[in-house]
Amino acid sequence: MGNHNHSHNFTEQYEFSGKPKTWSLIAILVGILAIAFGLLTDHAERTFANLLLMAYYFTCVCAAGAFFLAVQFVAQAGWSAGLLRIPQAFARILPIASIILIVVCAAGLLTHNLYHHWHADGLTDPNHPEYDALIAGKSGYLNVPFFLTRLVFFLASYSIFALMLSRFSSNEDMEGGLNSYKKSIKWSAIFLIVFGFTTPIWSFDVIMSLEAHWFSTMFGWYNFAAMWVSGLCTITLTVILLKKSGYMTWINENHLHDLGKFIFAFSIFWTYVWFAQFLLIWYANMPEETVYFYKRFEPEYLPWFWVNIVVNFVAPILILMTRDSKRQMNTLMFVCIMLLVGHWLDYYMMIMPGTVAEHRGFGIIEIGIAIGFAGLFTFLMLKSLSKRSLVAINHPFLNESVHHHI
Repeated sequence: MGNHNHSHNFTEQYEFSGKPKTWSLIAILVGILAIAFGLLTDHAERTFANLLLMAYYFTCVCAAGAFFLAVQFVAQAGWSAGLLRIPQAFARILPIASIILIVVCAAGLLTHNLYHHWHADGLTDPNHPEYDALIAGKSGYLNVPFFLTRLVFFLASYSIFALMLSRFSSNEDMEGGLNSYKKSIKWSAIFLIVFGFTTPIWSFDVIMSLEAHWFSTMFGWYNFAAMWVSGLCTITLTVILLKKSGYMTWINENHLHDLGKFIFAFSIFWTYVWFAQFLLIWYANMPEETVYFYKRFEPEYLPWFWVNIVVNFVAPILILMTRDSKRQMNTLMFVCIMLLVGHWLDYYMMIMPGTVAEHRGFGIIEIGIAIGFAGLFTFLMLKSLSKRSLVAINHPFLNESVHHHI
């Protein structure tokens, strides 16, 4: 394993106790109280919209963890071998995130607080005064049984792949050799094909169908870009915070530099897709498509529309432009937190104008539910992380990762 191993304790395990545990539990409690407040004060629609936002965000970050693992295995990347335990912890809680998202969607449909653009009485009945020919035309796809079946099928399949990749890594720890590593490569390749073809579909279903008259063929990739940037930021932030707590001594500024480059690059990719979607709809001036942006140009949303671009594109580009900034923990940590808040705003702009009748800004419900889900993610992820050593000790490229230099 090389000569540097004396300075690194590869069998160290994260101990989940003290402040992280206490604060994550407090955050969960804040979230529960915010949900209760929203439902008891007759803000059910707004509460459900925020539950959908955070359940979707939570699921996206966990799915991005599984995607990160699969990309590293298929690329046979060496640099990342020392930090794979973190996306593995994300991947292992994907089943829980998926169940929460499915429950929120099902409850939203049942109570008519979500998806009422296509799931309301009379929309598909030609004799009903509420009949909508466009929705009736889409009813073969947009109906409750098929909607929930698709969602369960996609999220269950991602969860199975995520748990398999995690199990191979555990087996590798015990057995050594290349057997588990080769299996990881094979199953990662299959997962990437499945994920690549289906991830646009569940973002169409969960988010785009909130405004069922409107559609954009780029919406799936726009959501994929947001998911990937959010996942990368969460992985990087976790690495930095663990490192600041004295763990993961083998991670150096070169690893941070690579993570910073990913965040930099995919923030540009997110903007490219966002702008392409915006430009085509604006330039073609099609009434059935411009309605989406028309809503977001209402006075109450317009400032946030532009803040979204500044926070998710302009700021990371300017801050992460230089080599040094990507190698400094505090700078990178600041950008990660900013982008995680920025992509929360991005999802907010996707969901709220089409679901909540009147805009009420950011109140107890929005902030409380966001804090609750952040606490839940932190609690589950750190609990999962604490169950194994912080490094995959028999990963064939671990030595390369320890000596990673760019």
